[in-house]
Amino acid sequence: PCQNPNKHRARERRHQAQVEPQNLVGAQAIVGVGEEFPSSLSSSTSTSTESIQRGNIDEKVVIMVYYLLYKYNMKEFISKAEMLREVIQMYRNHYLEILQRAAEHMEMIFGLDLKEVDPYRHIYILVNKMEVSCDARLLNRIEIPKTGLLMAVLGVIFMNGNCVSEERVWQTLNVMGLFSGRKHFIFGEPKKLITKDLVQQKYLVYRQVANSDPPCYEFLWGSRAHAETTKMKVLEFTAKIHNMVPTAFPSLYEEALRDEEERAQARALAKARVAALAKARSSAIAKSSSRSKRV
Repeated sequence: PCQNPNKHRARERRHQAQVEPQNLVGAQAIVGVGEEFPSSLSSSTSTSTESIQRGNIDEKVVIMVYYLLYKYNMKEFISKAEMLREVIQMYRNHYLEILQRAAEHMEMIFGLDLKEVDPYRHIYILVNKMEVSCDARLLNRIEIPKTGLLMAVLGVIFMNGNCVSEERVWQTLNVMGLFSGRKHFIFGEPKKLITKDLVQQKYLVYRQVANSDPPCYEFLWGSRAHAETTKMKVLEFTAKIHNMVPTAFPSLYEEALRDEEERAQARALAKARVAALAKARSSAIAKSSSRSKRV
């Protein structure tokens, strides 16, 4: 007998939202969930119960992250009703906490912002922090966005004088659970991603340090990084990771402000040039038309 297609899709979504135990460990390493798990349970019954509940909530955050990634890959809207039914379930009283923490992980790791597009029905979408072309073209076909990883690398470069050693980049990526030569369950092989794929896509420049022997390498922003994001956006992203505000980095904040001003001036100049060209063309057409009428 034929199955109801709606029920079939619902079962498929529930299946996709389920996370295998081994994946939970990996998710905690990169997403940061699990840091609040207690190292040992108190002999107190109340403390034990609270610890178990906190652990269950942490697990729901991980599942919510996977659920949001699934929705992003399927290009589907995300509704509060579906999240309550398929992820939150019996933890409805903790819905806002779970969603907020999952949204923070989506932003910090994947570079995706959760935006509410319908406040009455509580419908959400995930929006890439960089221009659409970044993940749309990256590696031609992509399932999970790499924007968060790219923003982290751009942040390290910016905070180190706009040019940073490969060693310093790996120190940061190691903290995120990413290691050279070790395939990650979400990002794949990170060395290939940052030294080849993102370089070919012109988001990063990877070059040998002059006169280095043995050869050492360094990273800079690529042309597309300059075109598709700004120093201010990267500083805001980096500051948020450290639970700080951009102004906590005075010299970097001033540099980011100068970059914003230069971009604004460049846009105004380009706009003025376009207007001048349009005016000149219009004037030329008018003169040509006037001469034709005389003839």
